[in-house]
Amino acid sequence: MSKYDYLIVGAGLYGAVFAQQAKEHGKRVLVIDRRSHIAGNVYTETVEGIHVHRYGAHIFHTNDRAVWEYVGRFAEFNRFTNSPVANYKGELYSLPFNMYTFNKMWGVTTPAEAAAEIERQRREAGITEPRDLEEQAISLVGRDIYEKLVKGYTEKQWGRPCTELPAFIIKRLPVRLTFDNNYFNALYQGIPVGGYTRMVERILDGVEFRLGIDYLKDREALDVLAEKTVYTGAIDAFYDFRFGPLDYRSVRFETELLDMPNFQGNAAVNYTDRGTPWTRIIEHKWFQFGKDDDGNDLPRTVISREYSSAWEPGDEPYYPVNDQKNAALYEKYKALADQEQHVIFGGRLGEYKYYDMDQVIAAALRAFIEAFKE
Repeated sequence: MSKYDYLIVGAGLYGAVFAQQAKEHGKRVLVIDRRSHIAGNVYTETVEGIHVHRYGAHIFHTNDRAVWEYVGRFAEFNRFTNSPVANYKGELYSLPFNMYTFNKMWGVTTPAEAAAEIERQRREAGITEPRDLEEQAISLVGRDIYEKLVKGYTEKQWGRPCTELPAFIIKRLPVRLTFDNNYFNALYQGIPVGGYTRMVERILDGVEFRLGIDYLKDREALDVLAEKTVYTGAIDAFYDFRFGPLDYRSVRFETELLDMPNFQGNAAVNYTDRGTPWTRIIEHKWFQFGKDDDGNDLPRTVISREYSSAWEPGDEPYYPVNDQKNAALYEKYKALADQEQHVIFGGRLGEYKYYDMDQVIAAALRAFIEAFKE
């Protein structure tokens, strides 16, 4: 008889939420993770009172009331609003693209003028049905904004020309003929007070977990511990790259503690020219308005420069590359996964899907409901 009902591989959001639900419903659960900490890529570590997002900035946002109420059980959220700034060779523009952006770019002052200029540039480009990311972006915001604020950043992020990227990647690009500079058009938004790690600790309260364990290196011994396995790692690695590796993008971070109270005045500044090697700089203290958990001003600051790169074995995979080649390859792995009787694949890597945090949580909640019915 197995000791556990579920062995959950990965202590990120998907694994933690599935584990919490299983425990709440009387199931025996063991969570393992090869890292030395819980919370996966949303892990935050405290440096001089600042909650540093070790694996890149994470701003929680959702329109799903059920998900918002779920995370509210485990954390209080502050009122942080994501309003990044774009830096193009020293010129600063508001993101998302809004009336502040259009005024700085073209000198227009009314929505009608901005819309007319975008339409003029769209007609001039002769685009009717966008075939790639470049054409999609120009059809949304015109060539000027595409050239300064989209092209370089996107090509750094994905490591290929915009003409070789599918149009759908940028379809959710926020464009507004208002002065609203809230990047996410979501009902609920914020950062957990005390950081994401504290929130995940509370989600996993009472759940047994073990860190520093690599499931793929000791699979046989681990599988016999439980009736079912919930696997949130890379699906191609689970099958030992039988059909070849899927493509991912990785991110490298250079993080510094600076002896100054304010480096850039904003949580996120995107560097949109192709020549700057990093994609953006995060100044972590501004996720909490420059204060520690007790409301005290912070005299120093922590910044992280982000560098996007192609994934190589040994790197952390961050983003699936959802082009036609990889979609076809993933379907081969998914066909194998669908035949598994005792394994549930979930999360961004397990499903090879770009998930926002709220989507990961919703998917984990659904997956447990389905598993519980069986």
